[in-house]
Amino acid sequence: MQIDRLIQIVFLLLRHENITAKQLAKELCVSARTIYRDINILSIAGIPITSQKGYGGGLSLLQGFSLDKSYFTQEEQKNIIQALQILKSSNYPNADKSLNKIAGLFSHNLQSEWLEIDFSYWGSPEKERNNITVLERAIINKYVITFTYFNAELTITNQIVEPLKLVFKSHAWYLVAYSKHKNDIRTFKMSRIRELQITDQLFDRELPKDFSITPAYKEEYNTPIFVLHFSEKIAYKVYDEFQEKYIKKLDDGTLEVTFRYQFSDWTFLYLLSFGEYVEIIEPIEARNILKEKAKRISAMY
Repeated sequence: MQIDRLIQIVFLLLRHENITAKQLAKELCVSARTIYRDINILSIAGIPITSQKGYGGGLSLLQGFSLDKSYFTQEEQKNIIQALQILKSSNYPNADKSLNKIAGLFSHNLQSEWLEIDFSYWGSPEKERNNITVLERAIINKYVITFTYFNAELTITNQIVEPLKLVFKSHAWYLVAYSKHKNDIRTFKMSRIRELQITDQLFDRELPKDFSITPAYKEEYNTPIFVLHFSEKIAYKVYDEFQEKYIKKLDDGTLEVTFRYQFSDWTFLYLLSFGEYVEIIEPIEARNILKEKAKRISAMY
């Protein structure tokens, strides 16, 4: 298409200080006559292309020209640069170099101090921050990986998996992988992965096209129903954590949440994270368990 060729010509002129019509024709697989016709169209469109005859001559862009006002709006330029900054923050290879090149094309002052994106968890060492880069290499090249994992029940396991996909969901990174131990696809939270290593073993498995990190919700009638009362002081967090259909606002402003939870350490540690702003109303057994945990915490102080 002509529009694609016109854009390619502009980028070739940006890349080379001077290039002949014959060289452009060879690069784009068209005739020199077509190139001259395209140059004329670009000049009419306001692209400042100069032509110099004789030895060492050729086509070039006016010194200082950039793409600022040609093909991308200010909003599009910002979106491109922000996307590259996100890649840079995830330690994506060569993102910094690409960012500087694009910024140069757009004549942009990056002003990177206004935006900082860090996908690592609080307190993570530098080695853990590089996990995304390591996993990208393993997924693309299909290398089996090993790591130590802290699961929701606070137990530590050694994992050997085939990494299939990285997913960013609900404020956190997740690794979707085929577990050699479970013989099934599992999802691992990145912040719980330690001692990540790439092996030299290859695999050829692909992630099923119908796979979803969010499974279809099923009522588990053997799982206890919790009735929780949250103070309106942390309403923002309640609405972050629960869907509105599970929340009922009482006359005194209290938020009542009805939800199914397993009787597990994870459940009670999660509820303790709300501190004094949550009260278990039902079941009584869960209420007593949380009370005992709170007593033990109080005894420590």
